[in-house]
Amino acid sequence: MNVESIVNALLGVVWSPYLVVLCLLAGLYFSVRTRFIQLRALPDMLRLVFRHERSDAGVSPFQALSLSLSSRVGVGNIAGVAMAIAFGGPGAILWMWVVAFLGASSAFIESTLAQIYKDRDAGGQYRGGPAYYIEKGLGQRWYAVLFAVVAVLAGAMLAGTQSNAITSAVNEAWDVPVVFTTGALLVALGAILVGGVRRIAGVAQWLVPLMAIAYLLVAAMVMVLNADKVPEIAGLVLRSAFGMDAAFGAMIGTAIQWGVRRGVLSNEAGMGSGAHPAAAAEVSHPVKQGLVQSFSVYIDTMVVCSATAFLILSTGLYNVYDPAVNGIPDDARLLLGNLPGVEAGPRFVQHAVESALPGFGRSFVALAILPFAFTTILALYYMAETNISYLCRDRRMPWVMGGFQLLFLLATGYSALNSATVAWSLGDIGVGLMSWLNIIAILLLQKPALAALRDYEHHRRLGTDPLFDPHRLGVRNTCAWER
Repeated sequence: MNVESIVNALLGVVWSPYLVVLCLLAGLYFSVRTRFIQLRALPDMLRLVFRHERSDAGVSPFQALSLSLSSRVGVGNIAGVAMAIAFGGPGAILWMWVVAFLGASSAFIESTLAQIYKDRDAGGQYRGGPAYYIEKGLGQRWYAVLFAVVAVLAGAMLAGTQSNAITSAVNEAWDVPVVFTTGALLVALGAILVGGVRRIAGVAQWLVPLMAIAYLLVAAMVMVLNADKVPEIAGLVLRSAFGMDAAFGAMIGTAIQWGVRRGVLSNEAGMGSGAHPAAAAEVSHPVKQGLVQSFSVYIDTMVVCSATAFLILSTGLYNVYDPAVNGIPDDARLLLGNLPGVEAGPRFVQHAVESALPGFGRSFVALAILPFAFTTILALYYMAETNISYLCRDRRMPWVMGGFQLLFLLATGYSALNSATVAWSLGDIGVGLMSWLNIIAILLLQKPALAALRDYEHHRRLGTDPLFDPHRLGVRNTCAWER
């Protein structure tokens, strides 16, 4: 067996149906335990997003949200949605919505825990995430180290896939040599990464909203031009999701699997990645940032992913492959072939935009992928750096961080210049392992987060600004709050 075959075999084990079931059941369980906080607290979420609390140790809630969205909103919102439709049928989109709705409660729990158990690194900055709350809350150092190592490797691998998407898109759109784009990308990344979390968050808070708004505007233009088809598409998604559509009736299992998998990979709820920037925020109560991060799941899936889905489906320019047929070329197993010869991925979006806005499709995909992927690389670096800091026990070790920055840039540049197929699979394995490790951890460590939620709601009923006192709730090892 070659390397690619081994990696694909591992991917199949990690992303088995058991992980799909675990993600859905964990989200449903936390929804019930929090009494569907993702619905009840929507007004609070909107209010807290724009709070400007910050300090020398932490960034503002909006900066933390932007950094979290940098990770959530990426190439997966374009390529991932197209692949979900191609291999799971239109019904996969409904299951992406379901996993986002349920996953918003998982995101709330993990982000609240990240705030409760955050700490300061050697430079005085807040650090936190699954490795921190696993050790401090569960008392399992080995488990925390395992998560940190997996997160570092996953971050480095996935950064390479994002850089490859940038160079490929720019080359295809404007014939810019890949080596030139790679050089410019590495210079820009290096200049930002050396500035630490404040510079990364500062870039994200401006770039993420701008890129999302621009993308949504173009998607809205295409859907307006195909407005008469939108009700029909909504019906198709619902019918296909439950196996009631004539063309896609046998795909219900595949629709669920692809919808959940791509949903988790896109919004990252329960995976643990969003917990890292959540811990960096300066707030007076952990639940505040938990609610903000819960809202980020909605922005990613309900807004950006939905825009891509309706953009593709409203134009009818997509393929759907028969999941029961394997071992033959894709075009020979088409259930629906409106784009024969076109590989599932960003080109679905390219053709959809091109049909409505001739001459703009190719450039649009490149212009969308460039900022989406760039900010995702920044977020992946921050996640990996946080876990490097944890592994170094938060000691000031500039040579370690400097060496890691160099290796991160080299890995990003290598994949930008070469095929990223294996890197995609390795990154997906890392994401899957992070999900297994983190969901089990937050199921075991839910009590402090639920106690914090009750405390927050008690303060809100009294009409006072919630202030967190871990001693009153009997929560220990909360170093940052005790100081």
